[in-house]
Amino acid sequence: MSQRTPLHDVHVALGAKMVPFAGFEMPVQYPAGITAEHKSVRENVGLFDVSHMGEFMIRGPQAIDFANYVTTNDVAALAVGQAQYSTILNQGGTIVDDCLVYRFPDHLMMVVNASNKDKDLAHISAYMGRFDCSIEDVSDRIALLALQGPRAQEVMARFTDVNLDDIAYYHFQVATVAGVPGVILSRTGYTGEDGFELYFDASRAVEMWNALMSEGSVTPAGLGARDTLRLEMGMALYGNDIDDGTTPYEAGLGWLVKLKKGDFVGKEALERQKAAGIPRKLIGFTMPDRAFPRHGYPVSYNGAASGEVRSGTMSPTLGIAIGTAYLPLAAAKEGTEFEVEIRGKRLPAVVQKMPFYKNASHR
Repeated sequence: MSQRTPLHDVHVALGAKMVPFAGFEMPVQYPAGITAEHKSVRENVGLFDVSHMGEFMIRGPQAIDFANYVTTNDVAALAVGQAQYSTILNQGGTIVDDCLVYRFPDHLMMVVNASNKDKDLAHISAYMGRFDCSIEDVSDRIALLALQGPRAQEVMARFTDVNLDDIAYYHFQVATVAGVPGVILSRTGYTGEDGFELYFDASRAVEMWNALMSEGSVTPAGLGARDTLRLEMGMALYGNDIDDGTTPYEAGLGWLVKLKKGDFVGKEALERQKAAGIPRKLIGFTMPDRAFPRHGYPVSYNGAASGEVRSGTMSPTLGIAIGTAYLPLAAAKEGTEFEVEIRGKRLPAVVQKMPFYKNASHR
């Protein structure tokens, strides 16, 4: 049976279409529809319930050393109050999950994808014996809302005394928001727009949602808009663009790999791949015809099969078909032409540099 976030009944009351996602019943869209929700986030402000995400608290004298060993980015380089995007790898150098790591004065928080939470916890816990620290899965106790859009700061300022200008991109403060204490107020998001993600006591979820929605111009937004927004920005989705068959170098996430920081899980495999040459790369593409590329559609280059579409949609902002796929390294250049098979027909596609949408408001 699917789990429910603390806001399930609120979504149902708003008329949301609920669908199974990552073991939860989640709102994919509200009555206004995905395009309207997408537009609201690009031009105004939208509110997402993403309480299905997983959160681990890592504590102890060697918490930083441990997190540094099980992720590719440099956790030791984080200042208190700063967050970083990273990947968790297996020994073969392929991606177990992507994640966020937050540094507090005396502990770390790791945020992982809901569909991978149990797998991630088992995977990284296997390395804990080498380090003096502990890890706790607190996902069920934390609600997570994302307020996203160019007006996000204007709206948030009505509910907290924190000087929001002091919170830079990928930084956070612990604050009181809408009367709820202990909120992790993070300037992060998955839309490309300015905005905040709020981690707080799940028992206060309805209270917080209602407060933020009371502003009047805030639009509730579901998973459908979240997906089209992140794809316009070229942001990876685990299970589509990245998975345990891809390495960070292939996925264009080499900037998350800090080989000089010391040993970490998957390092040797990545060094071997880097030395041998990256065989393929994740690319963005557009299609000139009114095609609709979907995940799983076959892709070919020079007449040879080259995997499948990893993500695809009709961009609500740009009005054109956009998507991602893996192509041989030699073909992964802007302007390269290849084909996507849709309903038995091979249609032309062109490699385009991501992000597709260039005017996002994130700071």
